[in-house]
Amino acid sequence: MPHRLLAKLLSFFEGDPGVRKVADDPVLSAELLLLFRMILADGTVSESEMEAFRRICREAFGISEKSIDGVVEYLNEFGYETTGAQALAMFRELDFDRRKQLARHMADIAKADAKLADTEIEMLKRTLAVLNVEAKDLVAAG
Repeated sequence: MPHRLLAKLLSFFEGDPGVRKVADDPVLSAELLLLFRMILADGTVSESEMEAFRRICREAFGISEKSIDGVVEYLNEFGYETTGAQALAMFRELDFDRRKQLARHMADIAKADAKLADTEIEMLKRTLAVLNVEAKDLVAAG
């Protein structure tokens, strides 16, 4: 069993450069994990939420389209070890603009399917509180 896990890790690190980029950056991994959890917050994965996730990966983080499926697989395989609270803790000490960017990305995912579920709203509220970002900061920023 440990050999199988090690082989999987090696293939992730040595293979796709987008996956390697995520695996080498704990803050990026944490952000993508939180975004993926926002997709799951309402209990369904919509195509529009996945497209928003893909757009964020491409535009904000420079992850190529061909790497995104590998990134999602990486998050599924290794993200279970990180709780949402642990992922958010990584952002507390970052500058305000970076924290605001995370909150904006989470809001973009939540709004992508044109339905804001109560669970998505609650997750956004908790995230904003932990990040010390107010909703007005997101609106004012665009």
